[in-house]
Amino acid sequence: MDAAELRATQAPFKEKYKSDPKSALITLKAKGSIDNEGIACKVETGRALAVAGLHPGSGGTGLELCSGDMLLEALVACAGVTLKSVATAIEIPLKTGNVSAEGDLDFRGTLGVDKEAPVGFAEIRLRFDVATDAPQDKLDLLLKLTERYCVVYQTIKNGPKVSVTMQRI
Repeated sequence: MDAAELRATQAPFKEKYKSDPKSALITLKAKGSIDNEGIACKVETGRALAVAGLHPGSGGTGLELCSGDMLLEALVACAGVTLKSVATAIEIPLKTGNVSAEGDLDFRGTLGVDKEAPVGFAEIRLRFDVATDAPQDKLDLLLKLTERYCVVYQTIKNGPKVSVTMQRI
């Protein structure tokens, strides 16, 4: 897909969202189920069933997906798609590229070993390695726009309001 095809594909959506801003508000959903089979949660991905469990650093076997890894994978996926989309839109030819994310966790927090230890990632590092002949100023713009438009990155960075409820079924 080139820049013209991308613009043509996205144009009707942009026009619709400009004329009807409420139509741009879409609620994404994720579902999972728990049962008596071990400490795991079966997550419906829309493409397959993913089973998430404890990380080996907190007693897991390593056979199930770690939710922390899944968060980093979602970041890599979103950032990679956004980078490619932006590069296409601003006509930066990418020969190849890699996206990686790593995050630091202190398992003392999630295991309740140390009440002062944080629960969750203390730091996440996202990295792009790209092969391109584009000048540095274009790469700087590509990075800036990728950060700006990457949904998962912006969600992690800005911390949206989150609510939690529980009810009997």
